[in-house]
Amino acid sequence: MTPEEERNARLAERLIRGLHRRHMEAYYCATAAEAVEQVSSLIADGSSVTWGGSMTVRDLGIPAMLRSRGTLEVLDRDVATTAEETQAVYLRAFSSDVYLTSANAISEDGVIVNIDGNGNRVAAITWGPKKVIFIIGLNKVAQTVEAALARARSTASPINAQRFDIDTPCRKDGTCHNCNSADCICSYIHIFRNSRNEGRHVVVLVGQPLGY
Repeated sequence: MTPEEERNARLAERLIRGLHRRHMEAYYCATAAEAVEQVSSLIADGSSVTWGGSMTVRDLGIPAMLRSRGTLEVLDRDVATTAEETQAVYLRAFSSDVYLTSANAISEDGVIVNIDGNGNRVAAITWGPKKVIFIIGLNKVAQTVEAALARARSTASPINAQRFDIDTPCRKDGTCHNCNSADCICSYIHIFRNSRNEGRHVVVLVGQPLGY
């Protein structure tokens, strides 16, 4: 085990203890491939499953993995051809069996921070789907909740802004201006500190950089 791998394993142990205290199930996978297998094992045959706007989920190839199983009802907004179809997937997400997402940041004691433009992702994390599975690379870890929030706003959001055809200050110069732009992708800030329904939220930590 390299020094980095050993550090990641020890950090993951600390995170998992914090997540357990917050009534969340948690696992550590050293590699992305192991993480995909772990996520698949957490989804029962016959489940309906969907995901939020997560580059981590897409980069891991999880949508293709879910479809390849042939035993799941996969709700994929990316194949929608109209705004109405997309909205229908958003709404069906709230009654799905499994909702997959990532995080913009997580504190070392297990508080998960996400920022949303439309709010559908943070709404589903909070209420609706029977199970929510987070897939979080250790590159998203910050020492404190305040540092996690700073990472979400100053690192993740300006990078995500580059993916969209929007007119925000951070897209122009790469840094957060705490703006109130009409195109702002930081409309909803979600700090998730405790799972009210034990076992509903599951976190898969990954010892490789994932997403932004």
